[in-house]
Amino acid sequence: MPKHKPILKTHKRTGKLPFECIALLLQGGGALGAYQAGVYQALSEANLQPDWVAGISIGAINSAIIAGNPPEKRVDKLREFWEFITNNTPLDAISGWESHIVKGDTTRAVTNQLNSSVTIMNGVPGFFKPRFPMPWLHESGTPGATSYYDTAPLKGTLERLIDFDRINDGKMHLSVGAVNIRNGNFTYFDTHTHVICAEHIMASGALPPGFPPVEVDGEQYWDGGLVSNTPLEWVLDRKVQEDTLTFQVDLWSADGHVPHNMAEVMTRQKEIMYSSRTRAATDKFMHAQRMRNAVVNLLGKLPENFKKDPDVKVLAEHVDHKVCNIIHLIYHARSYEGDSKDYEFSRLSMEEHWKSGYNATVRTLRHPEVLERPTNQEGVNIFDFSRQGSD
Repeated sequence: MPKHKPILKTHKRTGKLPFECIALLLQGGGALGAYQAGVYQALSEANLQPDWVAGISIGAINSAIIAGNPPEKRVDKLREFWEFITNNTPLDAISGWESHIVKGDTTRAVTNQLNSSVTIMNGVPGFFKPRFPMPWLHESGTPGATSYYDTAPLKGTLERLIDFDRINDGKMHLSVGAVNIRNGNFTYFDTHTHVICAEHIMASGALPPGFPPVEVDGEQYWDGGLVSNTPLEWVLDRKVQEDTLTFQVDLWSADGHVPHNMAEVMTRQKEIMYSSRTRAATDKFMHAQRMRNAVVNLLGKLPENFKKDPDVKVLAEHVDHKVCNIIHLIYHARSYEGDSKDYEFSRLSMEEHWKSGYNATVRTLRHPEVLERPTNQEGVNIFDFSRQGSD
């Protein structure tokens, strides 16, 4: 299998970072997840290996592949996964040829819709396959009665590409989010609290009604994106704070335009629903940081005899002067990508998404300030260069 060649020249980081933890946070978004693989490739080439990966849905799969392989194999394993589940189609060849002749995106938009229809009819190899007969012909209460597709092929794919012993030996912190169907609670399967296996990863990506629920420890779970499609709050709200360099990789942009037709309505609905309040979570964290820093400063001004007060000790245990850089890497869809972009699994689109993630990350890392320790009052820097340049 040929290796994915670097697209833009980048430079390896040298020297020690002024952070204790590098966190890579990956949203859900189906076929758009190849963008995250491109992001990771660029980070790897820049010698920025994460200490913690956290993901939802396809982000959980990418996270598990990263955590479940040694650094030198991670890009190849991501590449193997994405090439395995995507196909070169005759439509791709036509679209690629006509794009050099026909101005505009009409041909590509039609091609993508047709490729998406192929996914609906045939499923995705090594990922999911359509159920025959259809769900309403299955006995009530069986997996076949509650989903349109069977995700059994995914289990074998994950177990082939991921070393779960490596995940569970603590070399890298992994967290994946899912929803408990019975009580509606959002749950993170985390290597600090769970022994992770393929079922935990599959549960994070079990989006109804397409995919069936996945049983873990006697409970049934659906895709974490039903509640929150980003693990940002889980990472930022942890009890034990560290100076953290955070790469937040979003597959759905919260920014957009007012739709002009039904196709655009469906696309914009997905973008708003699955962008999952990333900005709100960032703003909440900034506010919490201000409060923590204010309390730390206030405690430092107290007379010595007050510092032994039990209430003061409680406050001191929950505040610190830790800092954080949050780097947003957001996929901005092309004009020809419609509401089916998350289940358009053609090889051509996969390559474009991968390249887009790679290039956006390289451009971002050309700004040296993203790797510098914050010096402002909040102790937080937020960066978003994802719209700069072209792919």
